Amino acid sequence: MIFKLDFRGAMLVAAAITGLVTLAAPARADQCDDIAKQLAGGIDGLKVNFKAANIIYLTHPAAKELSLGCRARGQAYSNELYAKGDRKPTPQFYDLVASATAIIFTVTKDDTTTGATRCLKRMGLLRGDKVTMRYKRLNMECTRTKTDASIAITRPKDE
Repeated sequence: MIFKLDFRGAMLVAAAITGLVTLAAPARADQCDDIAKQLAGGIDGLKVNFKAANIIYLTHPAAKELSLGCRARGQAYSNELYAKGDRKPTPQFYDLVASATAIIFTVTKDDTTTGATRCLKRMGLLRGDKVTMRYKRLNMECTRTKTDASIAITRPKDE
């Protein structure tokens, strides 16, 4: 049995298949860019600078350095927030870190404030200049030098 399709029928079938393919796979923006836009919209004074590889650099008056790292293939974490401030962090720095962490990892701001404050305040004579802790399924690593204190917050991919 031989099927005969005329030219109009073939074009109609091709157009239908093309339409289904374009509807099934909509164009999506990068998840990291979406998070950066949410951060800029949700935190006063925060500006998105530029993106290099999988890192988006941000600026805010309360932080010396601020960046959002996004997951690439083979990495063990989903997203990472890195913030660097003065050796004695100000309340504005704590608020910035807590707000950004709450937006990135969808955790309550109260929990992120508590975790960041505990991590940054544990550094000292007894525990040293590098503290690693886990709070509310977030990994926090705080380090300090003679002039700066920084915090890196990540969440493992499997959580």
